Amino acid sequence: MIGSMANASILTIGNEIVSGDVPNTNASWLAQRLAPLGVAVRMIAALRDEIETIAEYVRAEAPRVDFLLVTGGLGGTPDDLTREALAHSFGVPQEEIPELAAGLRERFAHNPEYAARWALLPRGSRPLANPLGGAPGFAIENVYVMPGLPAEMEAMFAAVEDEFRRGSPIGSWRRTYRKRESVLTPVLVECGERWPGVLVGSYPAFLADGPSVELVVKSADAVELAAVSAWLEAQIDAL
Repeated sequence: MIGSMANASILTIGNEIVSGDVPNTNASWLAQRLAPLGVAVRMIAALRDEIETIAEYVRAEAPRVDFLLVTGGLGGTPDDLTREALAHSFGVPQEEIPELAAGLRERFAHNPEYAARWALLPRGSRPLANPLGGAPGFAIENVYVMPGLPAEMEAMFAAVEDEFRRGSPIGSWRRTYRKRESVLTPVLVECGERWPGVLVGSYPAFLADGPSVELVVKSADAVELAAVSAWLEAQIDAL
């Protein structure tokens, strides 16, 4: 079952993401890492570096999910507005965390005040260490904010991923069939009727040597996942 599990949404912030100049690899990576922790992703979104737009999304989405994961906009350039946007979302001021600012000034002695600005976090935030970079992330209520650089985001998530662990991991089964999707559709419809709580995806491709369809089944119930995948294999092999 997926619907009754813990869920999350992922928000990637950055003009470069929305414009398509940079691929949104962070969202895909996080979704893949959350499933083994027992967390289903409800939504993936990308927004420009605009304070009010970000705040509106966070206010609407955070109450709907167990976790809202945000990446991007934590650097020191003018378009890095995520800290300010999250403070605005929760209606709190930004406050310098003294010990965090002191550590940043020491690490970045060549430009200490520039680095210290990264310690201005929304009131009530818990800093998240950045093992591979400068700007720290932070958590406020059920919102986790991490850097946009993939290596930094991945290292930060790895340090806190146990906080997301909920129930059984979401397992998956994948098979690729050299058939047209239209041939498989009646089987997929019946599968959905038999097991409405299981996610079944169908992803066609049109190759030079003929059509192909990848089927993906996901469930947090290992017994149910085995039953569905076995039934699908038997039905499709009989076509």
